[in-house]
Amino acid sequence: MRTFPDNKPRPGRAVPPPAPATVPAAGAPAGHAPASGAPAPGAPVPAPPCAPRPQPPPARRRSLAALVPWGWAAALFGLYATVAVRRHLLLRTTGYDLGIFEQAVRAYAELRAPVVPLRGAGFHILGDHFHPLLAALAPLYRLWPSPLCLLTAQSALLAVSVVPLARWAARALGRGPAHAVAAAYGLSWGIASAAAFDFHEVALAVPLLAFALEALAHRRWRAAVAWAAPLLLVKEDLGLTLAAVGAYIAFRGPRRLGAATAVTGLVGSAVEITLLMPAFHPDGGYAHGGNLAEGYGSLLSTLAHAPLDALRPDIKAMTLVLVFAPSALLALRSPLSLIAVPTLAWRMMSDNGFHWGTAFHYSAVLMPVVSAGLIDALTVWRRTDHPLAGRHLRASLATVLAVTLVMLPSFPLAQLLQRATWRTPAHVEAARALLARIPDGATVAASNRLVPQLTSRCTVVLFPAFPVQGRLYAYDRRRLPPPTAEWIVHDRRPPEAWPYRTGHWPYPLKRQQAELAAAQKRHGYRKVAERDGLTLLRRVRLSATHGTHGRSDPHRPDRFRGSLPGRQPGASPTG
Repeated sequence: MRTFPDNKPRPGRAVPPPAPATVPAAGAPAGHAPASGAPAPGAPVPAPPCAPRPQPPPARRRSLAALVPWGWAAALFGLYATVAVRRHLLLRTTGYDLGIFEQAVRAYAELRAPVVPLRGAGFHILGDHFHPLLAALAPLYRLWPSPLCLLTAQSALLAVSVVPLARWAARALGRGPAHAVAAAYGLSWGIASAAAFDFHEVALAVPLLAFALEALAHRRWRAAVAWAAPLLLVKEDLGLTLAAVGAYIAFRGPRRLGAATAVTGLVGSAVEITLLMPAFHPDGGYAHGGNLAEGYGSLLSTLAHAPLDALRPDIKAMTLVLVFAPSALLALRSPLSLIAVPTLAWRMMSDNGFHWGTAFHYSAVLMPVVSAGLIDALTVWRRTDHPLAGRHLRASLATVLAVTLVMLPSFPLAQLLQRATWRTPAHVEAARALLARIPDGATVAASNRLVPQLTSRCTVVLFPAFPVQGRLYAYDRRRLPPPTAEWIVHDRRPPEAWPYRTGHWPYPLKRQQAELAAAQKRHGYRKVAERDGLTLLRRVRLSATHGTHGRSDPHRPDRFRGSLPGRQPGASPTG
């Protein structure tokens, strides 16, 4: 409202509020208002505005962000190494395969040809699988000659593979999603199974493939080839994976580079399987040719049956689903998932039932591909302006984490939460006491679970003899070669099952006990000690051979009687 000279308001006009009276500041001339912005005397002084929180410089923020993937790697290394070391200390590792790989790496470290007695007399390990890159671990083993060296090296290799995937996820999806991807990958069942089961050469392939996939995502084609090319030196079938990487490059990038990479992978695997490995094998063939499924009489018929054979029996279809389950099946939306096809194809077409399931180490090289496919599939939602894109991204990652947590108790990392993992049973203590009586440098025939406790300081083979004449998968021989080692140590207690089936390996317990009795009756072995299902024998040499001529033989087992805890001198060691 508006006022007129009579100070009476008139409707329809707004009355402005009266201006506040101003009091001149002290010393100011009358009739002058204080300077603009200065508070009047007696008026409350307004509080100064809050200063903004200082932010770290951009370079420092980038440095901190770059350390996040390595933080995940350090945490996962601790997790993997703990479960691997505890399993070894509890006699849960095996001669097949930790003992085999330790004998090979030990030979490299001593600058010898990688001849592995566990695989057969005079057997060159490159005739079993083609993995010359394994020699890269020799300097480390030279400094730390122990099976724990290989187990911790494997843990480090698997843990480092999270770095390129988490780094890619942080750039493409953000820091929060990167943590979810790193957790899903690091706790995935394929990586956990490999970390907990002995040592295998594929541990070298996992980080190589992870870095190659990151390079593919950023269209750094030559870097991707550089990371993937060493796969040819890790295992003979990984040339097919290199070929798949080349096919992806030809589809998305430079065709010539992709085609050359694919041809190199295919030719490399063919040369290794048909020429190099037979040259090292005593029989001049491919050691695992027996795993190849028989055809149907013709190539056309075999190809027609292949899709059904890849899904039968049912465990194959279940494994195919579980491979992509850590990504909540979202990886199937990415063309990167096609890089997993070669490994899945040979496993599903194999006649070896171990290749069909989720145990052992066979799925480790698939997990980087699955995680890469997940990141690639979610990147589409990150780039779109769809109003539900953020919600879809969060829901997808929540599902991925939920699947990971649901599957976690069924696989080896859950053993860290079991009381049995942190207790050392009396049987393990008894085994250590008996193994300590075997001197360094001795030749020993041992049960499968006892082999890796000795391979760093003795020459070890399996007891009873396996494989015969270097031939795997032959378990039904009626007669076995007699033992020739100086010592025999046998464990009749059934071992902890995972990842093998419950029972003794490679022969049933009844057959093993018969061979143990034959060693004492016909092959010159005498019992040194027996405790808690463990038996230690030593081959008795004729006194004339050593020139004792009736004197007390220092190698007689009488010297060891009563030396076990709780035994009296001269008492029977049986108990």
